[in-house]
Amino acid sequence: MYKSTVIPAGYRVKVGFLTFWALGGLQAQSPVTIRVVEGDRAINSIKLRRGHDAVVQVLDAAGEPVKGASVTFLLPASGPGAWFGESDLSMTVPTDERGMAAARGLRPNRLEGQFRIRVTSSWRGATGTATILQTNAEPLPKSSKTRWIVLAAVGAAAAGGAVAAMHGGSSQRGTTSGSSAGTGSTIVAGSPGFGPPR
Repeated sequence: MYKSTVIPAGYRVKVGFLTFWALGGLQAQSPVTIRVVEGDRAINSIKLRRGHDAVVQVLDAAGEPVKGASVTFLLPASGPGAWFGESDLSMTVPTDERGMAAARGLRPNRLEGQFRIRVTSSWRGATGTATILQTNAEPLPKSSKTRWIVLAAVGAAAAGGAVAAMHGGSSQRGTTSGSSAGTGSTIVAGSPGFGPPR
């Protein structure tokens, strides 16, 4: 009398030179989709050691948010990059009821340039991947900022002179009459107004 044996789904059975797979009950898992919500194309400040959080949403094959999926954010081990916290290159978090997962506390290293954050997610045997691109950059040198401020001030002064010329203020330049009473303008306390001096 032969004894029957139940083989769980997914197990291999070897009979002689042949190998069979027990496929009963197995269903192909559709991959999940990772949608980048925040952090892509962000610029991190090296001087301030301030980075941008990476936030993603995990969706199933039907486009519905997946709760409880495991999401791992992986930073590069060399070159421009960042850390999570003090020195961690990876962070794994579960998705919430909206399918959202966030890698908080990202701090850029001191190397300028672009880097990629690799995102992977797994849920009930289904997996998905995504990439987030960020850039580490130094702020503009102080001299450059000063130059732009000076140029802006010069431009404002030139615009003010042009307005004065349009209203006749420049036509009184070079007048040498003995009387100080010209057609200049004065500003008096109270309601703003312009008129000849009293």
